[in-house]
Amino acid sequence: MCCPSKFFSEGWGTDVVEYLKLDASVLSAPYGSLPDLKKINFARDVVLCWNGTTSGVCLPDGDFIPADREGLVLCDATSAAFAMDLPFAKLDVVTWSWQKVLGGEGAHGMIALSLRAVQRLENFRPPWPLPKLFRLIKGGKFIDGIFAGETINTPSMLCVEDALDGLRRADCIGGLPVLMQRTCANLAAIEAFVAHSDWAAFLAHDPATRSSTSICLTIKVPWFTLLSAELQAAAVNTFINRGLEVDVKPGLSLADLRAVIGNYDGLAIRSNTKVTKELLDVATRLKVVGRAAAGGDAICLVSVDEDISEPEPCWRR
Repeated sequence: MCCPSKFFSEGWGTDVVEYLKLDASVLSAPYGSLPDLKKINFARDVVLCWNGTTSGVCLPDGDFIPADREGLVLCDATSAAFAMDLPFAKLDVVTWSWQKVLGGEGAHGMIALSLRAVQRLENFRPPWPLPKLFRLIKGGKFIDGIFAGETINTPSMLCVEDALDGLRRADCIGGLPVLMQRTCANLAAIEAFVAHSDWAAFLAHDPATRSSTSICLTIKVPWFTLLSAELQAAAVNTFINRGLEVDVKPGLSLADLRAVIGNYDGLAIRSNTKVTKELLDVATRLKVVGRAAAGGDAICLVSVDEDISEPEPCWRR
C-alpha cells in the first residue's frame, strides 16, 4: 500500500504499481492534505512519505502506525529527518537525503533498516534482477559491513565529509531537540506573517499537518481564487504588476451578468457571452470590453450619442 501526498511521493506509487507491477492500493490526497490514514492496511507493507516536500504537509505523529503491524513500513523521510520527531521504532525502512535539513551535497542519501526489514531481505528473493548497487544480501546473508563503513559503490569522500561536518555541527548546538526547535521557530515566524496577511494562506489548512520544513503558501484574495485553474498561473503576475483586481465568473447567465456588471470597469468575455445593448445600458462604470481569443462578433456597438440610434444588426464582424 502506498500513501503519497503529492508529486515526489506519488513517484513511489508509480514505481510500485507501474514498474514493479505489485498488487498495491494507492491512497492519495490533493495538495495541502493527507490521505485518510484510517484506510491504511498495516497487514500489508506500507510505503509512505513523512513530509510532502511540495504539498506543505507532514504526518503529525506515528500514532496511526500499530506497534504489532504485520507488514513493513517503508518511509521516505526526506526533509523530515533531523527536523521532525520520527517514530523510528515503528519505521522499518527509512531513507533521507543529505542535502535537505542539514544542508550539504546532493546525489547521496541514507537508509536505516529495522531487524524486521533485515529478516525480510534474508528471506525474500525478488523475481526480477537487482542491480549490484542495490543489493544488501550476499549468499543469503545480510551484508552488514555496508553499515560499518564498507561501500558497494564509490561515493564522493567530499560529500561524506560534508555530511559528517553537518552532523558534528548539529551535535554541538544541542542535537535533534535544537534542530526541531529551529524548524518550529521558522514555521512560527511564517505563521505570524500569514495571520496578518491579506493575501497569503497556508496550503495545509490543518495546523497539525503543517510542515515546518516544506512550507507552502497559497493566494487567497478573490481576484485570484475566482480564476479558473488554467488561468491562475498566467494571470497572477500580469494582474499584480498592473494593480488590477479581477473576478472570473464563468457560466453566468445574461440576467446574472446584468445584475453585477454595474460594479465593474472592464469586461472580458468568451464566445458564449453576448454583450447586448440591454447589458451596456446597466454597465454604468464600464470603460472597456474585451473578447478573449480572436474576433469581436459578440460585442454590440452602441453609439454614446443618444441622437444616433442603434445600428442593425449590432454585432461587429
